[in-house]
Amino acid sequence: MKEALSTPKLKTIYHRVARRYDFQHACFTAASDQRGRHLLVEKVVTEGDNVLDCGAGTGRTGLMAARKVGTRGKVILLDLSNRMLAVAKEKAITADLLDRVEFLSGDMHHLPFQDHCFDAALSTYSLCPLRDPRCGALELYRVVRPGGRIGVAHSAEPQNVVLRWLARQIETLVWRFPLISLGCRPVSVLPVLEQAGGKIVFRKHIGMPLWPFIVFIIEKPEGGENLRTA
Repeated sequence: MKEALSTPKLKTIYHRVARRYDFQHACFTAASDQRGRHLLVEKVVTEGDNVLDCGAGTGRTGLMAARKVGTRGKVILLDLSNRMLAVAKEKAITADLLDRVEFLSGDMHHLPFQDHCFDAALSTYSLCPLRDPRCGALELYRVVRPGGRIGVAHSAEPQNVVLRWLARQIETLVWRFPLISLGCRPVSVLPVLEQAGGKIVFRKHIGMPLWPFIVFIIEKPEGGENLRTA
């Protein structure tokens, strides 16, 4: 795994790309990023839920969830970059969803919430740039109630050996341009969530052969408040 960019560096990058992020990410992923968002919201979020969208960015996942939770639910959009959240807020106003969402600046490594306070948590392409993606994943697990679900999409390595080699060569080149790479690299967090006691209820690889994503859902079992999450 490539060494992550520092948190201040990531914040600066996402500040700078906030207005073009949606186009850039969709373009570089051939729109498969949105497919992952749809899959997770469809399978994780239900009407009336209290949801955390972690690393919410410009709100593409969080606002989709806000539509699904309805008037009885709530979605908190948390992101490192206030400028990304400002774009998300503009979208929420346009979509008439402002009463269902809240916006909060924060670091996924240290979520400012008590244990077991959300029905569901979502992370779409926000673990990939983190200094410690496993820590971020365990924070998601911590704040979801027993019986709740965590939906994650993140970059993965190609399963084919030749494609994996080729992808690494290209990524090494792209890594020199942080405003293009956005600090993203393939990560692995599913094992640590299973070790914490999570149960896999859905897993699928999507995207382009050279730059796939893994999309998965973990269910936190009843009694999960007693499970070790660190």
